[in-house]
Parts: sequence; C-alpha cells; structure tokens
Amino acid sequence: MAKSENWSQKVTESSDALNLEDGVFSLEDPREIARSLKKSAEESKRRKSDPYRSAMSMLTFYINRAGKQLSAAQKERLEAAKGELRVQFGKARKNQ
Repeated sequence: MAKSENWSQKVTESSDALNLEDGVFSLEDPREIARSLKKSAEESKRRKSDPYRSAMSMLTFYINRAGKQLSAAQKERLEAAKGELRVQFGKARKNQ
C-alpha cells in the first residue's frame, strides 16, 4: 500500500470527528451509507461543525481520496449517497 493510501485510510478509520461504522463505504445501498454517516455524525461529541457538514465532508473526503481506485459503480453509489444525505438531513433542493 502506498504511503498516501495509508494516510487517507488512517484518516478515514480514525477521524477525530466521526466514529464510522466498519465498511460504511462498501455498503451497497446509498440510503444505508447515508444512514450510517448521519448516525455517526449525530452521535459524535468531537465534530467541529454540524452533523450534516461532518457527514458530507467525510463522504466527499473518501470519494476524493479513493479517486481512480473506485469503480464507476462504486463512485455512482457514493455520489447517490450524497443525495441521500441531503434528503435525510432535510437539505434536498427542489427539482432534485
């Protein structure tokens, strides 16, 4: 594993803001990914911003760091999880 992969994996696994459910980014259902991130963000006592921002930041961080390692299907599922997070936090825009 490359040094940068170790760094991003360590951040994902030991984030100071959220205690993530094991395998959250490997879940098949975008709703379940969003549900898990929402739960982690709401339960965290260490996050520095509101739960929505913390959950969305962690998801975006993972997508960006995984980059080319993600298959098209995985990336699509994780992008769909962003939309689900917006819905679950009541932040969905009209016409989405």
